[in-house]
Amino acid sequence: MSATAKGLILLCRPGFEPECSAEADVLAKRAGISGKPRTETNSGCVHYVFDEIFDWKLAQDATPFHALVFARQRSVWVERLSDLPTEDRATPLIEAIEALGVQIGRIEAETADTNEAKTLGGFLKRFIPHIERALSARRILRNKADLPTLHLYFKDSSQIDLGLSDPGNASPWPMGIARLRMPRNAPSRSTLKLAEAFDALMTEDERVQSLRAGLYAVDLGAAPGGWSFQFAERGLHVFAVDNGPLADALIQTGMVEHVKADGFNWRAPRKQVEWLVCDMVEQPGRIAQLVADWVATGRCKRAIFNLKLPMKKRFDELKRCRQLIDSRFKVHGDSYVLRIRQLYHDREEVTAYLAKIHPHTLPSDKQSGR
Repeated sequence: MSATAKGLILLCRPGFEPECSAEADVLAKRAGISGKPRTETNSGCVHYVFDEIFDWKLAQDATPFHALVFARQRSVWVERLSDLPTEDRATPLIEAIEALGVQIGRIEAETADTNEAKTLGGFLKRFIPHIERALSARRILRNKADLPTLHLYFKDSSQIDLGLSDPGNASPWPMGIARLRMPRNAPSRSTLKLAEAFDALMTEDERVQSLRAGLYAVDLGAAPGGWSFQFAERGLHVFAVDNGPLADALIQTGMVEHVKADGFNWRAPRKQVEWLVCDMVEQPGRIAQLVADWVATGRCKRAIFNLKLPMKKRFDELKRCRQLIDSRFKVHGDSYVLRIRQLYHDREEVTAYLAKIHPHTLPSDKQSGR
């Protein structure tokens, strides 16, 4: 017996439900899946409901998490429990999980990222351990890393949606929220955005290869230095390009050279630049073209950058930025990897990772929009 998919459960930043719905619709229809999104304004959640029901693993493989930008978390929706009795919510939930016929490796209790949903925190801390003990006793919860994750999405304490995902095909963080500690000496909280991007957008091999001491990075729009800080802490040398001031403590590390210049016109004096990062407040299309030019022409090997999306037509603007990047690489006939995600530490922007693909790179990485 295998669980059947009703649709997808997509968690997003409140206010971005239209963009999350649009990309889910595009992804599903590209895979030949018919369905429609259901959501509410500022709910922080989208249910993409399939018109037909089929095996949950097929649904998951057809809608891979890495292809989504605006969804912080994605699971395959397999069951809904509504109107749970206050006196015993556990029994019907345990029975529903058992009826799925799926062994699981772990449980993630999830809510929307809203003030209303946060009131469930205390209830979930008491409730979930009881469910985990009961499922362990029934040998459904096995604590094995290769088994699926069971997502329990609580709209409130009386309605629970059950979702499934395989390891590596969902966010590793509960609800897709990276809870990072603010470094004591960091010049600004924007440093957390780049720290999250390293984990969310790069593979472990890519991090090991590119975040090594002694390499060079360029930070366009650096002030006050939150992104430069991430490289300096790892022993990379940084050209911090900005007419504004940098934090004195950052300069004193000896790893950061402050360049007072326009980030659109400045060029690095060294040929072997590993990194370009850019958090400048500018039209997203202009940033996309600038960064693509750096990577495509070999002035840097890889880049992480923000695209500040307009309030209207965000989804269309992101599509346009992808096309601009693709056009730039076609001039040279090169392949590239592009991964984009709206991170937890993003606001009205999305964060992207771009790198040219070299011959030794696996063919599965060859893409123009992952």
